[in-house]
Amino acid sequence: MATGHTDPQRRARIVAATLDLIAEEGVAGVSHRKIAARAGVPLGSMTYHFGGIEELLREAFGQFAGHVVAVFDAHLAAPADRDEAREAVTDLVHTLSEGSGRDLVLTQELYTLAARRPAYRELTHEWMRRSRLHLEKHFDPDTARQLDALVEGLILHRALAREPHDRALTAEAVRRITTTGR
Repeated sequence: MATGHTDPQRRARIVAATLDLIAEEGVAGVSHRKIAARAGVPLGSMTYHFGGIEELLREAFGQFAGHVVAVFDAHLAAPADRDEAREAVTDLVHTLSEGSGRDLVLTQELYTLAARRPAYRELTHEWMRRSRLHLEKHFDPDTARQLDALVEGLILHRALAREPHDRALTAEAVRRITTTGR
C-alpha cells in the first residue's frame, strides 16, 4: 500500500468507502476496520486522517449533503418564472426518486442520525435552507417550506412504491401547493 505522501487521494477514498458502507449496512454497521478494508488503506490511516468515527461521519455526510444540494441547485437555479420553477421541481422529484437507490438510503440514514444526534442537524438544516433559497425565488417563504417538504415526501414515496405515481400526479401536487403563494 502507498504511504500518505504518495497517496494524496487516501482521505477521499476513506470518505467514499464510509458512504458506501453506510449505504450497504447503515450507520450502525460501520467501523474503522471495515472502512479501512473497503478503502484499501492501513487501519492507522483512519486515526491519522480523522479524530474519530464521529468526525468521519460528519465529513462523509457533509459531502453527501453537498452532492444532493448540487442536484437541487442544478434543477432549481435556472427557472426564469413560476411555471418553469414548477416544472423544475417536478423534474427534481423524478430525477431523485428514479436515481440512485444509494442516495435514497444515505438520505434516510442522515435523517435518522440527525433525529438521534442533534450535532448532525446542522447538515440537514443547511440542506433545507439551500433548497428553500431556490424555491423562494419563485414562491413565498411559507409556500417554499411546504414545497420543500412535498418534494422530500414525493421522492420517498416514488422511490419505495411498488408502482410509483406518474409525472402528472407530481406536477399536480406541485401546482396545488404553489397556486396560493406569491
